[in-house]
Amino acid sequence: MCGPPIMALPKPAFLAKLESLFEGIIFSSRWIQAPIYAALIIAAGAYAWKSIEELIHILSDFSTLSEAQIMVGLLSLVDISMVANLVNMVVVGGYVTFVSNIDFKDNKDRPDWLDHINANTLKTKLAGSLASISAIHLLKSFINITGSATVTLSDNAVRIVLWQSVIHGVFLASMILFAWSERIQRHKDH
Repeated sequence: MCGPPIMALPKPAFLAKLESLFEGIIFSSRWIQAPIYAALIIAAGAYAWKSIEELIHILSDFSTLSEAQIMVGLLSLVDISMVANLVNMVVVGGYVTFVSNIDFKDNKDRPDWLDHINANTLKTKLAGSLASISAIHLLKSFINITGSATVTLSDNAVRIVLWQSVIHGVFLASMILFAWSERIQRHKDH
């Protein structure tokens, strides 16, 4: 049986103001992430410099490098590019999702994926990027093994490739699970 409805007592004015102030502090705390994104931008600039160094290294030794060595050098550039894309995705997506909207005005270079970004979509994109970067590292290891004149696999080389394969498998499984959970949540929302 239900009794008479319980009436909530009104909050005293000072508690309502204190609650409002505390909620404002909590909401404003999102700006603590802004310096982290600035640091990532600076780190991406340093990483861009690393890509120039790698290109100079490939070009300066080009005539003496084997095809496998050139391929590993090019894969290193692809790897740097993918890491830079990952950092950019974290900076732009994280800032828009967790800190503040970016006023692009009518800039035509605005990324399309920002129209439908949320924390789940960002996680799925990050997992996909990590799986791709992991695949590049695994491919570089295979090329280093098969591209050498004498293929002698030490226990250490086998262990490295085995662990890279396991890590890559974990990244792939994570990406699939993130994509699956996002799909389920998206269908619930629509």
